[in-house]
Amino acid sequence: MEQKLPNAQTVLILGIISVVGTCCCSGLVGIICGLIGLSKYKNDKVLYDANPGQYSDFGNLNTGRILCIIGLVLGCLQVVYFVFMLATVGWDGYMEQINSLSRMGGRG
Repeated sequence: MEQKLPNAQTVLILGIISVVGTCCCSGLVGIICGLIGLSKYKNDKVLYDANPGQYSDFGNLNTGRILCIIGLVLGCLQVVYFVFMLATVGWDGYMEQINSLSRMGGRG
């Protein structure tokens, strides 16, 4: 009898949150959810490797892993960009850039 891996759906959800959270909120959301998802993937992968015929949803687990990796990479890139911006223009320059972008969006 095939059964579902215990964390496959959790890894998939964390991967989706990692990608969407990075795009909408900040890179830290992507990094945190991506790392948690990869940790849970590792646990389920050990279970699956021990007895592959017993589990049915390895595809969800693998898709979640890929999304976690994408979210982790995007989150790291966003954090590196933020640190670079703070190092080059400072907080005031960064906030000035954000304000000018928000004013441009209000004109449409």
